[in-house]
Amino acid sequence: MTKKIEFELRDQLESQRQWSAMSPEQKKKHLLQKQKEMLEKFLERNAISRKQYDDGMRMLLRVAG
Repeated sequence: MTKKIEFELRDQLESQRQWSAMSPEQKKKHLLQKQKEMLEKFLERNAISRKQYDDGMRMLLRVAG
């Protein structure tokens, strides 16, 4: 097994352990943060319009409560 694959496997295992240790509320916050980052990247790369970004952010804030 190459060093790169070993590193990736260890990284995945650590991520799984961290995920398992999170409470449902922490998992929700983490997922919402990832979705927010994705919307920002799409906007930066002009993959979505400002209106689509704003609508997506509004939806995320509504889901976040």
